[in-house]
Amino acid sequence: MPKSRQRSAPGRAARANDATPAARLTETHVKRPLLRVGCGVDAHPLRPGRRLVLGGVEIPHPRGLAGHSDADVLSHAVCDALLGALGLEDMGARFPDSDETLRGRPSLWFLEEVMREARTRGFEIVNVDTVILAEAPHLQPHIAAMRKMLAAALGVSVDSVTVKAKRLEGMGAVGRQEGIMAQAIALLAGPT
Repeated sequence: MPKSRQRSAPGRAARANDATPAARLTETHVKRPLLRVGCGVDAHPLRPGRRLVLGGVEIPHPRGLAGHSDADVLSHAVCDALLGALGLEDMGARFPDSDETLRGRPSLWFLEEVMREARTRGFEIVNVDTVILAEAPHLQPHIAAMRKMLAAALGVSVDSVTVKAKRLEGMGAVGRQEGIMAQAIALLAGPT
């Protein structure tokens, strides 16, 4: 019988197919890191007299984001993505706006604190992918600087962090330039 038509021992293939994915991993003795994914979203209204900070980068604009800290929605979304991947409460619970010691604090500080917690638990970033939703200002010239600032705060290489900017073409509160929103996904690798 040709080799391609030979069959394995009866029942062997059936047993392999019946095993759960975790059982198959155990059977093959493959050690893989624990992977955890989290998503985060944040939005703040635009207000006159405030600085516009996104990803730790100050962007020239007549209005900035209102909030207790510097209201950097991009950094806040990344914080929530990391906290979600760790199975912890969100930024609002961890850093409440009722805490006056946090007023005006740079959001990269929050990001560094959350990353310190992740490392304490044995996790490292595989990658962080983000999207900023803003009608104005034009953000493309600032993307590289945002990636660099976020990567530095997270202690990872720039190629582990992506930032994209999208317009909503006039739809909704963001489209009417009432605010800015950001979304983030973080993938963490932890101990086996």
